[in-house]
Amino acid sequence: MRTIEERLQEHQQIMTPSELEGRLRTALERVPVKTRTRSRVRTWVASAAAAFILTVGIYQYPAFAYYGGKLFSKSELDTMAFTELADHGYGQSVHKSKTLDDGTVITINGVIADDNALTMYYSIDPASGSVYTGDFPAGNYSLRYGVDKLEGFLTDSDPLGGSGGSKDGTRFEGVYKFEPASPFSRTLTVTFSEWLENGTVAHYPVSFKFEANQAMKSLLTADISQAVPVDQGTVHYDSITASPTSTLVKGHYELEDGETPRFPAVTKLYVNGIEVNYWSMRSARSGKTGLTEFEIEYDVLPTDKLQSVELVLDNFTGYEKTEQPVSLSAPSDRSILLGEEKLWIRSVTQTGTGYDIVIAGKQFTFLDTETLAVQAGESTIPVASISQSRPWDLKNGNILWERTYSFNTKEAPQLLLLDGYHYIKTYNKTITVPIDGKKH
Repeated sequence: MRTIEERLQEHQQIMTPSELEGRLRTALERVPVKTRTRSRVRTWVASAAAAFILTVGIYQYPAFAYYGGKLFSKSELDTMAFTELADHGYGQSVHKSKTLDDGTVITINGVIADDNALTMYYSIDPASGSVYTGDFPAGNYSLRYGVDKLEGFLTDSDPLGGSGGSKDGTRFEGVYKFEPASPFSRTLTVTFSEWLENGTVAHYPVSFKFEANQAMKSLLTADISQAVPVDQGTVHYDSITASPTSTLVKGHYELEDGETPRFPAVTKLYVNGIEVNYWSMRSARSGKTGLTEFEIEYDVLPTDKLQSVELVLDNFTGYEKTEQPVSLSAPSDRSILLGEEKLWIRSVTQTGTGYDIVIAGKQFTFLDTETLAVQAGESTIPVASISQSRPWDLKNGNILWERTYSFNTKEAPQLLLLDGYHYIKTYNKTITVPIDGKKH
C-alpha cells in the first residue's frame, strides 16, 4: 500500500491543460445543429466530448489531494459553518449573493466538490430588521425557499437533498448536495426557488466561478465486482468511492423474477474492523439494463490509513419454500414452525360467501399469494381476497401482524396450500473490498 507521501508525489505530476474546456466547447459548437430529442442531444454531446478528449489525451480531474488533514463526519459537515471547514482546507469559498425584491439576500458561501457530490453551503437573510415568524408562506424557510438544480458546462446535476435551520428567525443556514459537477465547468449556476403569497413560484439563478482544482481527491476508489448469492438471485456490489465528504457503494440486484426486491439489502461497511455509520440508500430501475441499481451512502471513512475494508450483507429478502400443507383442523393461537419462521392460524370462520382464515406472523413476513389456496373436500379453492394487516398484541411486549384470507367455498377447508413465504433473512455474508489496487 502506498504511503501518503507517494500519493502526493503522484498527484503533483498530474498536468491540467487550462485551455481544454475552451477547445472542447469550440469543437462541439462547430458541429451543425440538427433537430433531436433532448435525450439524443445529450447522448451526442457526450459522444462528441469523449471523442475529442481522446484526441487531446486523457484528462484527469485536477482534485486537491487531501491526505493527513482532519476528516470530519457527515454530521459535522452538515452542521459546521463553511468558514470553519475552510480553515481546515475544505472546499472553495464563493460568497456570491442575490438580493430579492423584498430585500431578502440569498448567498452561496462556499462549495465542496469531490468524486461523490458537490456540496453547497448557503444562507438566506431577510430584509434588514425583519424576522421570519409565523406560518407558511411568510415564516417557514424550508417551505418558502427551495433549491432546484445545478447547471454548467457538461453539468446538469440532480439535487440529492439538504438540511438547514435558523436559530433566531433571521439568518437561515443550509447545506445542499448535488450530483458531482463536471471538472470542465468554469461557471456553475444554482437555481433557488421561492413560493410567493399568490401561489406562484419565482426562480433565482445564482452563478459563480467553479475552481475544479480545489476539488478534493477521494481516499479510496475501487472496483468491487463481487456478488453474494441470495435465495432468489444475487446481490452485486460494483464499486466504492470514499471521498472526504461521504462514502458511496454502488451495486445492483439480479433476481430470478426480475422484479425490484421487496426489502432492500442491508449492508454494513467496516474499515479496519470498525463499522462506518450508514446514512441512506437510493435505488432505481435502470432503463438500459432493466436491473434495479442501488447506491448506499455511508459516513466519511474514519481514517486514510486503510488496512482492511469489508462489506457485510447483513439481511435481505429471503424466500422459504413450504414442503407440506398446513392443517386447518384445529386452529389456535399456537405457532406453527415453517422453516425459519413461525405462523399462527388464529381462526377459521364461516361467512356468508365462504370461509375466512386469520393468519398471523412477523410484520415483514408475507405469504406467497400467487398460488395460495385451500383444500376443501376434493376441490382446490384459490384465495379470493386478502385484508390489510393489523396488529395483534401478545401482551408480553411482542406484537405480531395478522391478515384475513377469504376463500369462496361452501365446504369447510381442511388444508392450507402454501408454496412459501417472503421474509427478511439474515445472510451475514462478508466480501473483502480490494484496497491494494485503489486509485488515488
